[in-house]
Amino acid sequence: MGKFSIEISANHKSFIEKQHLFFVATAPLSQNAFINLSPKGMDAFRVLSPNKVGYMDVIGSGNETSAHVLENGRITFMFCAFEGAPNILRLYGHGETILPVHPEWEALSKHFTMLPSTRQIIVATIYKVQTSCGYGVPLMQYEGERTQHDAWAESIGAEGLETYKLQKNQVSLDGMPTALGRTTSK
Repeated sequence: MGKFSIEISANHKSFIEKQHLFFVATAPLSQNAFINLSPKGMDAFRVLSPNKVGYMDVIGSGNETSAHVLENGRITFMFCAFEGAPNILRLYGHGETILPVHPEWEALSKHFTMLPSTRQIIVATIYKVQTSCGYGVPLMQYEGERTQHDAWAESIGAEGLETYKLQKNQVSLDGMPTALGRTTSK
């Protein structure tokens, strides 16, 4: 079952900061829609307070997280120890998409090394933290970050990135609006 707490402790924060990979999960309310589970890296996650986290989200082929948190706010993050002592840490919260036009963007963006392909920051208020053993998680060595995303973003340039967002990031796989789609359709 694991151990639960209502906020991110200093030990939790230290563990999170050592991880090179995290997972984010969201789901729409419809039973017939797709559940989203995405791996994230790129040193994109930050603990902002004992009950608030955020991650820098770069342009990708979909934008499910934004659509789901816009609909219902539910979000879960998971971190696994692939090196050292076994551990799994989950953060349960209520998420929100922060776009560059949002009043909080300037203050939040200072926590990250922003990339040309950054499309939004996903912020979550955390109401439950769970740790569990992680005995079944394999040991793996970190070799480094992949370079393909940055090379792709550079190759299509700022105008190409904006076009890509308009074409691929305004609705979810199920046709649900994302925060980006809601903003650009007004």
